[in-house]
This record gives sequence, structure tokens and C-alpha cells, in this order.
Amino acid sequence: MTTIRHACVAGTFYPADPAHLRAEIDACFAQRAPANAPGLAGERIKALIVPHAGYVYSGPVAASAYASLQPQADEIRRVVLLGPAHRMPFQGLALSAADAWQTPLGSVPVARSACEQLLVFPQVERLDAAFDGEHSLEVQLPFLQRLLGDFELIPLLVGAASAAEVAEVLESLWGGDETLILISSDLSHFLDDTSARALDAQTAAAILRLEPELIGPEQACGRYPMGGLLRIARMRGLKPEQLDLRNSSQTAGSPDRVVGYGAYAFH
Repeated sequence: MTTIRHACVAGTFYPADPAHLRAEIDACFAQRAPANAPGLAGERIKALIVPHAGYVYSGPVAASAYASLQPQADEIRRVVLLGPAHRMPFQGLALSAADAWQTPLGSVPVARSACEQLLVFPQVERLDAAFDGEHSLEVQLPFLQRLLGDFELIPLLVGAASAAEVAEVLESLWGGDETLILISSDLSHFLDDTSARALDAQTAAAILRLEPELIGPEQACGRYPMGGLLRIARMRGLKPEQLDLRNSSQTAGSPDRVVGYGAYAFH
């Protein structure tokens, strides 16, 4: 019997009605950052860092990341999706038993065989409870469904894990042109606009220098999965690119208490 992980933040983080959801995503793409000047243009993207707040806040920044995939969207058949666990503390990386993830736009199959093979790593466990009510992975799916054709998902929540532990798992899933690595993370939380911009600039510099050890807990909620990506990007010689860097005061919120959002591609 197929086990479905049903959407739990549809209607809060993003619209629950399919037509409204498509329109919201299209509006986010209309508000994305202008494409960067040519430099890395034409080089394949292997990985992205994308924010995961409500679409009204982080959607335009997320769209800046997803728009960069459009030239190769037809080739992507597998998405390795890692994000932080906000609701349940645990050590290592967590898998769920779901065979598919459902959103208002339909169902995305999980690459179950690949997931089961990850259980050989001592830092990976099956922990369904960690996925209950968690938004960091789910909010990425409607964007992926809107952009890609048919694809399989390998969803992993990351608790307290070292960059080496995460990188080891990513290495085993690296694949070829058919595989996209996607890290879901916001940046600073609940500072004023001026302070947030300063701290997010430091985080951005660490990302672009591939230095995860310089990203502290107050700088990115997804620093553990991000750390693994930066480590393997350094090992494999990937070139990072900043696609967008804004905070919620620049999209839909007050400047008194903001959340930072960054979009990064790794070529």
C-alpha cells in the first residue's frame, strides 16, 4: 500500500487552491531578482540554496533560484532535498516512510530504493515524527512541480549533524545531470532590517567562499544541511553564485523584525 505524506502547510505558507497556488508561484517569478550578468551563464547548476518561508515573504527570492534552472529543467529527474528540522530536535539525518509527497499540484514520488540505501550510514535514520508539521521541505515542492517535468524526490530532514556527515550522504546521492541537490534554508531571524542586512552579508560571504565553519546558528536555520553542501562543493570544485539576497522588509514585512532570504546556485 502506498503511503502518502499529505501537505500540512497548504493554506498557510502557500495557497491550498491549485489555481491560486499556480498564480502565486507565477507572481513570485515576476518579482524575482534580475538575472545576473553573464559569467557563469551556460554552466550547469548542480545545487541550489533556496529560502522556505511563506511565499508572500520569501517566494520572490526562491523564484530567483528556480528561474536559474529553466535552461536545464527538462533534464532533472531526481531532486535531493535537504532542510532543517524546526519542530523536533534529533541527531543526524531523518528519512520518512512516505512513498510520495502530495501538494495541491499533485503527488511527487519518493525514490524509495535510494532512500533505503541511505540507512547504511550511521547518521541516517527513519524518523517519521520529525516530518510532522514541518514546512522546510514541503514549501519547495510546488515550485519544483511548476518548473520540472516528472521527477523523484529524496527528502531528508537534517538535525544536529556535522558538515562531514551531511557531505557523505550527498556524495552518495550525487549522480549526474539528472540529479539536483537542493538545500532549504532561511538566513537571519527577527533582527531589525539594518542588523539583518549586516549579518546576512557575512553569511553570504561565507557561502561564496565555501566556508561553512563561519556560519553560526544565528545566521541560518539550515546551517547544518548548508554546511554539508559547502563542504562537498569545495571538494568537487563547484563555483557558487549569489542570485538574490533580500529580507522580509523588502518583500512583505515590517523593517523592525525581519527574516533574511538568500538564493545561491552552485555550478
